[in-house]
Parts: sequence; structure tokens; C-alpha cells
Amino acid sequence: MNQKTLIALVGPTAIGKTSLSIKLAKYFQTDIVSADSRQFFKEMHIGTATPTEDELQTARHHFIKHKSIFESYTVGDFERDAIAKLEGLFKKKDLVIMVGGSGLYVDAVIQGLDDFPEVDGKIREALMRQLQDSGIQSLQEDLERLDPEYHKKVDLENPHRLVRALEVCLSSNRPYSSFLGKEAAERGFRTVYLGMRAPRETVYERINSRVDAMIEKGLVEEARALYAHRGLNALQTVGYKELFSYFDGDSTLEFAVSEIKKNTRRFAKRQLTWYRKNDSILWVDYDATFDTIISELEKRLNSSENAQ
Repeated sequence: MNQKTLIALVGPTAIGKTSLSIKLAKYFQTDIVSADSRQFFKEMHIGTATPTEDELQTARHHFIKHKSIFESYTVGDFERDAIAKLEGLFKKKDLVIMVGGSGLYVDAVIQGLDDFPEVDGKIREALMRQLQDSGIQSLQEDLERLDPEYHKKVDLENPHRLVRALEVCLSSNRPYSSFLGKEAAERGFRTVYLGMRAPRETVYERINSRVDAMIEKGLVEEARALYAHRGLNALQTVGYKELFSYFDGDSTLEFAVSEIKKNTRRFAKRQLTWYRKNDSILWVDYDATFDTIISELEKRLNSSENAQ
């Protein structure tokens, strides 16, 4: 293998990316770079389905539980840190595995981010207060007014995306969408995308089973321990916000769990929508044998190398 290669393993949540990434890392004798933004934070373990201690010891991982929820960590920060990490890894290895459910974070490493203006920190603080006091709908309405184009395509249930878009709009007096669409950054490695797929019904069944398993492992207790910090940006995510609502007395535990399942299924649907835009992904069935996956992957690796 002449050129440094990044294998980007993608697919919807709960489909088995962690297990496959570890098998790939062992096969290629290499490291795993996580691009799952929910797994960066050490206080959030059960609700983000981070790899177990045994899994972390089986293959060397990077960017798992390396930050605190009390620290600000943006996709731009991750892009910078991940590229620096890859540069170091590629000095010793020809191939590295990147795995993640966060399409934006995967793309940031592979293609680079668009250039945005500097944001006034006071604007971000005000938007977070607005989210806390008036709810996510008020942010949705503001974005529709300030940037109707981006409003049509953004995940309107993701407060991180809404706050980011609004802070850029308000800091620059320009629509967030006007900063999008720059050319991809040049990287010192090639990327081969490997995607895991399954019938929608199977994905949804796996999600429901995973949520039930999380509850059994202690997700309610984990969320309760974080409840005092529920206003933090890192905790505005599926699996925690529904339980915070339960703690507030706004729902029953049974309803909160059903909402976690529903919102996780919606998240999986958005992930698939994101990845379908990429026609270079090599798709494999979630239940394919490892030998089958390796055979298809090595064909792609060899064809990509010959195409250079």
C-alpha cells in the first residue's frame, strides 16, 4: 500500500460499527479514531454507547471520553485535533480506521470545514439561555426568519446545529448558508468509505433493544447524576434530555424511554439521509461475515490505489 489510507466506517446508530471497527483494527494492526461527537465526553458513558473497557483494550482508540462536558469542544476543534492525530499515526502506519455516527465530524476530517466568521461569545451565551428559557422551537423560528434556506435542510431537533447557525447569522449579519460550499480541503491521505447497512425494520429493532439495554445498565441513574448540569451544550442530546424532562415531572419514565427510542430512530434516519449523498461508500450488510467484508474492502482498497 503506497499511499496512506483512512478507512471511514459509517452507518446508522446501533448497527454494529464499534464491533466491526475493532475487527478491522486487529486485522490491519492499526488504531481507531472515533468521530462520534457524543462519545467525546467522559461523564456520558451509558447513554452514548461508548466502547466497553474490554473493547478499548482490544484496539487502541482515540477521541473516546477525552473531554469533559464542562469544556467547549466544537467540530472545528475536532477537525484540528484529528488531523494532527492522523499525521502522527500515519508516520508509523499505512492505514487507520475512523468510525463515527456524526456525519459532520467525519466530513470535517476528510473534506475540511467551511470558513466561518469569528463568533461573539456573548451571542452564543444568549442563545443557550434562550434555549433553556424558551425551548428549541424559539430557535427554530429565529432560524427560519434569518436563514430560510438552511432552515429547510438542517436537523431542526438538534440544538447544537441551531445554535451554531444562529450565532453565525447574528455575528455576521449574513445567512449561515452563505458560508457553506467551499472546495474540499487537500489531505495527505486517501479515504475509502465503508458503510454498514440493514433493512430499516432491523435498524429500528436494534435501536429499541439498545435503549432497553441502556436502561438496564443504569442510564436513568447516569442522567440523574448529570441533571444539575442539564443546561450544558453536551447534554442537549438524545437519551438525556428525555430523562431530564421526566425528572422535571413532565412525563412518566415509560414515556421518556419511548421518546428516547423514537428520537434515536429519527437520528438514524437522518444519518442515512446524510450518507446517501455520498456515492463513493462501499456498502456491506450488517450481518455479512468478516471474510466477506474484508474481501470487498480489499478490492476497493486495491482499485483505489490503482486509480491514484
